[in-house]
Amino acid sequence: MSDEDLAIRAKKLRYRSWHRGTKELDLLLGPYADATMATCDKAQMDTFEALMELPEPLIYSLLIGQQEPEGLAAMPEGFNALVFAIRDFHAGPRRS
Repeated sequence: MSDEDLAIRAKKLRYRSWHRGTKELDLLLGPYADATMATCDKAQMDTFEALMELPEPLIYSLLIGQQEPEGLAAMPEGFNALVFAIRDFHAGPRRS
């Protein structure tokens, strides 16, 4: 996949992150995608896309810590790390 293809895919993922359907998920996924998608490789984008394909209530419960990602079957390598990275992103210092 070329750099241009990755950039287009990153832009699409950023858009999808801000338009999930619930404001809560938009606010969890959107800022994270804005901050990270430009530097992600294909495998990282695949993992983020796998997260985005899950039902909204499940994504929300994973990201706020009500459910742990270890129990989910058939998730790509790096899925657990992604969930924890998004949690850590929002636990960090306030962004302007």
